[in-house]
Amino acid sequence: MTPLVRELEAAVGAAQVLRDGDLSAWEVDWRKRYRGRALAVVRPASTAEVAAVLRACAEYGASVVPQGGNTGLVGASVPDASGTQIVLSLSRLNRIRAIDGANLTLTAEAGCVLQSVQEAAAKQNLLFPLSLAAEGSCTIGGNLATNAGGTQVLRYGNARDLCLGLEVVTPGGEVWHGLSGLRKDNTGYALRDLYIGSEGTLGVITAATLKLWPRPAAVTTAMASCARLADAVALLDLSRSRLGAALTGFEAMNEFSLALVERHFPQLRRPLAANAAAPWTVLLEQSDSEGEAHARSLFEALLEAALERGLVADAAVAESIAQSRAMWHLRESIPLAQAEEGLNIKHDIALPVSRIADFVAATDAALERAFAGVRLVDFGHLGDGNLHYNVQAPEGVPAADFLRDNEAAVNAIVYGAVLAHGGSISAEHGIGALKRDELARCKQPLALDLMRRIKAALDPDGRMNPGRLL
Repeated sequence: MTPLVRELEAAVGAAQVLRDGDLSAWEVDWRKRYRGRALAVVRPASTAEVAAVLRACAEYGASVVPQGGNTGLVGASVPDASGTQIVLSLSRLNRIRAIDGANLTLTAEAGCVLQSVQEAAAKQNLLFPLSLAAEGSCTIGGNLATNAGGTQVLRYGNARDLCLGLEVVTPGGEVWHGLSGLRKDNTGYALRDLYIGSEGTLGVITAATLKLWPRPAAVTTAMASCARLADAVALLDLSRSRLGAALTGFEAMNEFSLALVERHFPQLRRPLAANAAAPWTVLLEQSDSEGEAHARSLFEALLEAALERGLVADAAVAESIAQSRAMWHLRESIPLAQAEEGLNIKHDIALPVSRIADFVAATDAALERAFAGVRLVDFGHLGDGNLHYNVQAPEGVPAADFLRDNEAAVNAIVYGAVLAHGGSISAEHGIGALKRDELARCKQPLALDLMRRIKAALDPDGRMNPGRLL
């Protein structure tokens, strides 16, 4: 046993320093693309224990990989293959510390599962609006470290917009107590915003004070089919003008993405029949302050206007909570269906909403010219300009072979088009290891230099999640 391991055991207890047996839950990423080997997986149960772990790692020069639910998609939360890194699992920091109903805030530790935070707010008849497909296993610390987005960014914003304060442990083991519930605090640099989205490269988020909202009286869901993606964008504009802030979700899915769900999950029924003349499906959600009847009447009027304008070929409004959940289940099953179909080349991109239709048309055509028969899984949060533009191998071509042989060429086409249309190569998944080199190619050199200076100032020894992001 090394001196570092002895100190770690003294800090958190020997039972919480894992070195033997199957550690794949911590050493392999969710997509199974990255596999590493840790010196130890350490599971502290308090901020004080996190600080003690980081002090020990600083003393012995060990690098640290912070980890929440390990549900990330860019290889940011697993160790490398050296066998020298400490995986710092925050899963035991899982308490809701406080709910302040009058201030509309909730303070949660970093290891709280997102769904448990949603449920804690709901028990007080309040809403924490961050919602992702992985909400049953992803954690608040990870959500903030990656500035997660999800399905309601259109109304409530990303994780950064939902956070008022943080508690952070620095690489040297100091604790910044920044759990403010203030909405206005103009006292210098916004340190909170440095750590949100930093992917564990600057320090360890151990707790956060989050914004809450009153629960809406009714949440209503609808689906509509469109002939063109441009029509879906026009429907978004019409929905904003008719519903205003009540529009909380606006998702778009191409026909192939839903066909994959039908193929792999035939028990999931589509409310709108497949229609070759209308290959785009839109999922809309509104949160109404008056009630179910009022919400339905607004949706019905909106969809009637859309039909009259030729923006929509068919539409359905959910009649019940069960129907609403079924609609969302279709949308959220697309990544699972892709996984069943085989490895694919994922792109989590952001574009101005006004440029999305042109981007998709141009990039679809470019990929088809380069890779005949390639299958494109286009879906995502159209309301905020975040598209999951994923590339599946042609039918009959082994998915792993296509990924191995063509990922670089596919990325060059997609990311080139993203930049040409004024977009970003990462909308909500982060950079991690997967997009680190791509970021170096496409980010403005001065921006990269400023980021490196911040990294050097806060983590001068480069021990926090090395090789990720920068």
